[in-house]
Amino acid sequence: MYVSEHLDRAKNPLFSYEIIPPYRGKSAKELLQIVEQILPFEPPFIDVTSHTAEAYYEELENGMIKRHIRKKRPGTISLCGIIQNRYNIDTVPHILCHGFTKEETEDVMIELNFLGIHNVLAIRGDESNYRKPRNNGSVNYYAVDLVEQLVDLKKGKYLENISNSEPIPVCIGVGGYPEKHYESPNIDIDIRMLKKKVEAGAEYIVTQMFFDNKRFFDFVDRCRQEGINVPIIPGIKVLKTVNQLKNLPKFFHVNLPLPLVEEIQSNPKHVKEIGVNWTTKQCKELLEYGVNCIHFYIMNDASAVINVIKNL
Repeated sequence: MYVSEHLDRAKNPLFSYEIIPPYRGKSAKELLQIVEQILPFEPPFIDVTSHTAEAYYEELENGMIKRHIRKKRPGTISLCGIIQNRYNIDTVPHILCHGFTKEETEDVMIELNFLGIHNVLAIRGDESNYRKPRNNGSVNYYAVDLVEQLVDLKKGKYLENISNSEPIPVCIGVGGYPEKHYESPNIDIDIRMLKKKVEAGAEYIVTQMFFDNKRFFDFVDRCRQEGINVPIIPGIKVLKTVNQLKNLPKFFHVNLPLPLVEEIQSNPKHVKEIGVNWTTKQCKELLEYGVNCIHFYIMNDASAVINVIKNL
């Protein structure tokens, strides 16, 4: 089922989840255990993140430097296939611009179609120290370009003219930023860019994590005023460690409310409890606002999110 269909048919609030593939060389066992932990809460869909390739360098015995290219976390497609077909839960693989050519994107979509996976989240992806070389424009530079390619595939339009080609059914989601994307000069420009993705064919929006609901409410109001009428799903993360007071703003460009920060600094040994309580209050307020789906960023530990769900 498409994500859009889940949202349209929901009679009660939905809770969806996002997980991250294990590091290269690691087993998927622990990740699948996380999926099994959230099964009792009937997830409508689970996102699986994707990661661009990175360059690293090795010094050889002769003193020469050898450059290697690898993904630290491969396996997005296979994990989506396992989860969807083993547990009968719709999966949403993240499809990136960075590190992928249009040809590779097309091949990925063909493979996903073979697996019966018909939802994707189209995002530009994080910056890395490696990019695919430009090859006659065969790279999607921005998420809107990627959405346009995916819409073409929905129509059966491939990069090369193929006789009797079949369309690839897919529901396309995109990312949104209640506190604006860190590269945008202001929130108004950011929302205009988001509107272009929706006009290109995106059917729903999942936001970056936020810890102040007012920012989300303001973001939704601005989107509606701009004419963006697709569903907007709030993305929520439970703060679990003291180090996240520094790392989350640094790596995800989000602001942490002063009351939350002060409470954790005053009671660092109770950070997990504080995080769960804060997120529970956030989610209750979001549900009262009328949100019919909350997307939890689990990554590699479901315990805190499960506690929040139980509170709700």
